[in-house]
Amino acid sequence: MSRVVRGFWGPREESAEALADRWKRTLDRLASLLPALAPEPGEVWTWQQIHESGPATALRADAESILAALRSVQAEDGWSGSTGYGLSLVVGGVSGWRADIRGAAGGAPEFVLQNLILEVEAPEGAVIPEAELLTLVAESWEPDFGDVTDDDVLDALEDEADFGVGEPSVGRFGYLSPGRAALVPADLPDVTRTGLPAGGLLLSVDPPASETHKVVQVNVRLREAGALQPLPKPMDRSAW
Repeated sequence: MSRVVRGFWGPREESAEALADRWKRTLDRLASLLPALAPEPGEVWTWQQIHESGPATALRADAESILAALRSVQAEDGWSGSTGYGLSLVVGGVSGWRADIRGAAGGAPEFVLQNLILEVEAPEGAVIPEAELLTLVAESWEPDFGDVTDDDVLDALEDEADFGVGEPSVGRFGYLSPGRAALVPADLPDVTRTGLPAGGLLLSVDPPASETHKVVQVNVRLREAGALQPLPKPMDRSAW
């Protein structure tokens, strides 16, 4: 069983230090939300950093190590402030648990969304804290929109409502930035809304959310209301 938790946003230039803080907060909260993957008490969590070429290397989830990894990205040939910093990490745990997390952030691309994507694999029957993981992404990375999704939902959105790759959408859970949240219809059915302290809106498609058709219907209503408009391109802001 797997779930993908995603956040997307437009251009937002940030320093390596600011991004290291976001990554550190993200990994710290993941340790509490996914205890099957967390280190033993008193130990520093160690992930495997995936590189474009060469073998993976160990990365301790402490502020100094994360900043050093981002500095290494900055030192690579061809790096520019407009493209930002990419980081890809993976950790495995007991009994079939695994987490892959990758992000592209800190830059100012005009045509490609920046993102944070977390994929969690768990044994059948295990409970993945989907809403909490999406809240973590929303609060740590301040995206324009985000979701919890899987292949069934993505296929249904494409086949039944012509949602393309990269278009704003929500899954069984969704997050909308404050500008998008203001466009959500007051009478939107089959959805539970939760406002987040830092702003924005968490949406949960009411059970049985396994019915992908209901998820598609919610997305169609949100798109009709303007809450899922893509950022105008070339993009000049991080959120709607």
